[in-house]
Amino acid sequence: MRMLAAMALAAWLGARTQAQHGALDGVNTALQQGEADQALSLLAGLPADESASAEAHNLQCRVYFILENWDAAVKECQQAVQTEGQNSDYHMWLGRALGEKASRASFVSAYGLAKRTREEFEQATQLNPRNAEALADLGEFYSSAPGVVGGGMDKAQGVVAQLDKVDQARAHELRARIAEGNKDYSTAEHEFHAAIAASAQPAFQWMTLASFLRRRQRWDEMDAAVQKGWNLAQQEKHAAVALHNGASVLVRANRNMQLAAKMLDAYLASPIKTEEAPAFAAHVERARVAMKLGDTATAKRERDAALALAKEYKPALDLKF
Repeated sequence: MRMLAAMALAAWLGARTQAQHGALDGVNTALQQGEADQALSLLAGLPADESASAEAHNLQCRVYFILENWDAAVKECQQAVQTEGQNSDYHMWLGRALGEKASRASFVSAYGLAKRTREEFEQATQLNPRNAEALADLGEFYSSAPGVVGGGMDKAQGVVAQLDKVDQARAHELRARIAEGNKDYSTAEHEFHAAIAASAQPAFQWMTLASFLRRRQRWDEMDAAVQKGWNLAQQEKHAAVALHNGASVLVRANRNMQLAAKMLDAYLASPIKTEEAPAFAAHVERARVAMKLGDTATAKRERDAALALAKEYKPALDLKF
């Protein structure tokens, strides 16, 4: 009888764990599709013990992150780290949320937030030295932050050596950013091209190169790089987010709005989206492109599509026609 009871308990616990993972998988799916309101609704519907899990807090943080609600994102990511402090990704996301909050804070507040950002990225890479995303975040922090909060190009170079072992494309991209920060634009361009050669999905890196060329105001070369990324992204469905990135380059440069519109439409039509480029944010960008093209009807339709996914997304609410 005891054995039967133990087996029944084990089966019940297993079924409950599977159901919890299923619910959180649904949240993550909504997050990746840019369905922010749906993700928050699913999280709100979790039982109390499940909503208190580290993964639930991390997912809620990431939803608030893409909604640009930095205070709420920091709060939820802190809960995730406090609940499960040995998870590298949780520290990485807390660092990202703190970094975004720091970039918009007053000088006095930004100092403390920036130091905490560095500490979280460092903790993430210590817990998992092969976490390429966390290493890239830490390297970018070191290369762009002042020494008073722990930045420094020498530290960034140390991260490059670590990234070389796990993700050569990211390592080349970090080298490029370090060189650009040092105003060594020739080396930066060389490294951006090396990142393209090392990448399994080079459409992303072509758009990154295009962004660099935009900053250098090399318009024709920028256009060519965007076109190359556009061609590659259409061939590889997993690179669809590169279309969003390329459109953003064109919008910032105020060039070729027709191609920007095509790229955003293709991204939004893709079945594979990502929280890196939330669908509601892509709809807002598409609305802005439509306004530049004088197409008010499309702009309003895209704004409404954004709000249908994220009813409190401020950039959508702020659009004026």
